[in-house]
Amino acid sequence: MTVSFNHTIIAAKDRHESAKFYRDIFGLPEALSWGPFINIQLDDGVLLQFAEPPVEIQMQHYAFLVDDDRFDRAYTWLQENGVEHWADPQRQRPNETNTEHGGRGVYFMDPAGHGLEIITRPYF
Repeated sequence: MTVSFNHTIIAAKDRHESAKFYRDIFGLPEALSWGPFINIQLDDGVLLQFAEPPVEIQMQHYAFLVDDDRFDRAYTWLQENGVEHWADPQRQRPNETNTEHGGRGVYFMDPAGHGLEIITRPYF
């Protein structure tokens, strides 16, 4: 059997709000949810499960590789919804995208304070 990534739990202050944020950015439909999880399924079958843990949430970083059309859609959504975003992880280039690694990229925060990155080309 090969090794592939199947799912992860993303800590959220409001699991419904966070799941909707990701669905809106990426244009994804709702997925079957159960128990303490609100789920989103990515195009490759990976499941993102949003839950509200009874602990302080520590920031995590999640990077998503998308095609150019989905990047354009997501970036337009960020702009239209007033989401702060940067071309760099140090947040020195606000309201820009980058063209590193032969593609485009952008950084922003989700409602729970996690750092998100969208790129159109993998780093390696």
